Amino acid sequence: MMIPFAKMQGAGNDFVMIDETRQRFGLLPSHYRLLADRHFGVGADQILTVRPSPAEGIDFEYVIHNADGREVEQCGNGARCFVRFVRDTGLSDKASIRVQTRSGVITPTLMPDGQVRVDMGLPVFDLPVQMFNPEGLMPVPCGLWQQWPLKIDRSDQGTTSTIHVAVVSMGNPHAVQRVDDVDTAPVQVLGPLIEHHACFSQRVNAGFMQVQDRRRIRLRVYERGAGETLACGTGACAAVVAGIRMGLLDTAVQVETKGGMLSIDWQSVDSPVLLTGPATVVFHGTIEIPDGL
Repeated sequence: MMIPFAKMQGAGNDFVMIDETRQRFGLLPSHYRLLADRHFGVGADQILTVRPSPAEGIDFEYVIHNADGREVEQCGNGARCFVRFVRDTGLSDKASIRVQTRSGVITPTLMPDGQVRVDMGLPVFDLPVQMFNPEGLMPVPCGLWQQWPLKIDRSDQGTTSTIHVAVVSMGNPHAVQRVDDVDTAPVQVLGPLIEHHACFSQRVNAGFMQVQDRRRIRLRVYERGAGETLACGTGACAAVVAGIRMGLLDTAVQVETKGGMLSIDWQSVDSPVLLTGPATVVFHGTIEIPDGL
């Protein structure tokens, strides 16, 4: 089976874009894993699929698979690439589109300066919705919010330590912790331990946030099913929301990731989170998916 695709990236978070508006390819988790494989496939953090409108008032359906082949709810950097892809390929002539995801409708918009802004909707603080079970944990007040203490078994040190995380969903779950220096933070060790922590029944994205001042942070994110990525759009949104609620940040924040800068704006609990950043085409191609994979 031959699959045409576009390779795109947003602040280094890279994607394989697939157009299924005219036909479904019937891809399986093993196919998505192959496409994401950086040695045997195209290479990507996520596979993003464009499908026809599922309802009146919606332009497209947006389907997201992580590198491990699992379908997930949301991807902010991918949403920016999504709107540029549908414009560049002639699937839409709109600058702003409404897109259905598993977690709700989002609105990405191409800006005159070439950047893309995405209305990511309201952050979600309801713990059951995030599949977070705080049984046996005592929250620690922080600003106008709270953090949760998680016990982590450090096999690299042979010890058990406690970290404090703020829990928020941007359509997908995030656990954000503040660190002194993202460069020295043990992301590769703590990331998978947080991702698979027993409190999160559907796993979680682990964010490591360094506050530089009230309008700027540095961020690394260990993503569910993908590992650490160069940038994470929903992770940037979650970190800024957490920082604002903890009294550390203003309402408009620049987020420095390994792959580039993202801008987050969140005015109030009743306002949507706005994510702005780049979306770039790397190349177009066609890949053969072996039969029986």
